[in-house]
Amino acid sequence: MTADGPVTIESVALWFPDDEVKVASLPELDELPIAQREHALSLGIDTVRTGDGYSEVDLAHAAAAEALRKSGVDATQLDALLLVQGRVPQYLLASEATRLQRKLGASRAFTTTVGDLGCVSISAAFTLAAALLRCDPRCRKVLVVAASKSPTPSRYRSPMTLLGDGAAAVLLTMSGTGLYEIVDQTVRSDGRYSDLFRIDYQNVRVEDWREECADEPTYSFRLAVESRKRFTEINADLLARNGLERDALGAFLMQNLSVGAFAFWGEALDVTIDPVCRDNLSRFGHLGSVDIALNLERAASAQAIGQNVLIMNSSPVAAWSSALLRRLPDATRDGQ
Repeated sequence: MTADGPVTIESVALWFPDDEVKVASLPELDELPIAQREHALSLGIDTVRTGDGYSEVDLAHAAAAEALRKSGVDATQLDALLLVQGRVPQYLLASEATRLQRKLGASRAFTTTVGDLGCVSISAAFTLAAALLRCDPRCRKVLVVAASKSPTPSRYRSPMTLLGDGAAAVLLTMSGTGLYEIVDQTVRSDGRYSDLFRIDYQNVRVEDWREECADEPTYSFRLAVESRKRFTEINADLLARNGLERDALGAFLMQNLSVGAFAFWGEALDVTIDPVCRDNLSRFGHLGSVDIALNLERAASAQAIGQNVLIMNSSPVAAWSSALLRRLPDATRDGQ
């Protein structure tokens, strides 16, 4: 038995540590070669939040608790809890998902992690959440939670972006109310790039961990060409199977990497990236899987009822996703 009706994003809650640091004052930038330091300062990121002393589960719990408060839902009412897996768990062998479940009090929720696709992991979590809601009539409320915390002492990820800390929680239902209806979504991946970015952590002190790009020309050129091809195909197919022309889209959103990335994708795909993305990039830096939840929440108040929104998400591991959403008429907005 399957459920009828649209899957909706009922609410999005965001949570950030109080500590805000100007990127230009990050001491780690002084240790970079001059070219990298100049690149880090040219990304379009002015400030980041830093969560020293918080684990990813701490960040996730804060966002999850805020999402339930906003929606008037008790944790015991959740049917599923999906934690978007962080890049560096606090412990090996331990369960981050069930730790969050206990902290939140979601005692009856089906609980698991979704991950290993970098930034696109949240898109995969939405796919799983939608499948649960559509295929299990007992499943009515699914909470997707993502946290971002810099996995190394350096927040600069050469040659891509600079990382901030924060978290987001998204409540999905089939109530037909909230922020957005998820009309359709596609997620694709390619194992040829599976370890293009990596951290060598075995037999290495934590303070010596570094994010490394195994092949910067591959990232900057080969993967860029591949990503342009993927998004062109994914977006065209997404619109075609939903009977829409591109001019039916009222807004284009994507994850926040750099002002250069926005310019590249705007030109490569002949679209205008919503300015809310640039603003969030400037204030928070790159937040991994949290980016698209942040951009959807912050863009909602300016979108017309019934407006179609396309949000693109990609990861250098590599994976790509595009989701078609429709703005709902009776959403409330209570963000930071």
